[in-house]
Amino acid sequence: MSGQGDILQEVYRVILERKANPTEKSYTASLMAKGVDKVLKKLGEEATELVIAGKGGSRDEMVYETADLFFHTLVLLGYHDIPLEAVYDELRRRFGTSGIEEKESRNA
Repeated sequence: MSGQGDILQEVYRVILERKANPTEKSYTASLMAKGVDKVLKKLGEEATELVIAGKGGSRDEMVYETADLFFHTLVLLGYHDIPLEAVYDELRRRFGTSGIEEKESRNA
C-alpha cells in the first residue's frame, strides 16, 4: 500500500479478498461466516465503545475506537457487496448542503 493511497479503499479491498478466499486464520472471514447478525453485533459494540471513548476517553482511545468502527463498517458493506464508492458518492452528494436541508429532502 502506498502512503498516498486511500486506506479505507485498501482495507475494503482486503476485506473483499478475505470474503472471496476465506481462511481459518482470517478474523474477517470468520466474522462473515457467522452471518449478518454477528457482523451487526460487532458493529454495534464498536459504536458503543467509541461513544464511551468520546465521553471520557483519551484522544488515543477515540482514534483506536474510530478505526475499529470504520473497519467493522467496511465489513458490513463488504458482507452486502456495497462498494465503498457508493458511500463516497453519497457523501459527495451531501457535501455543501445543510444537514438540516438534506434530512428534510429525504422526508419530502
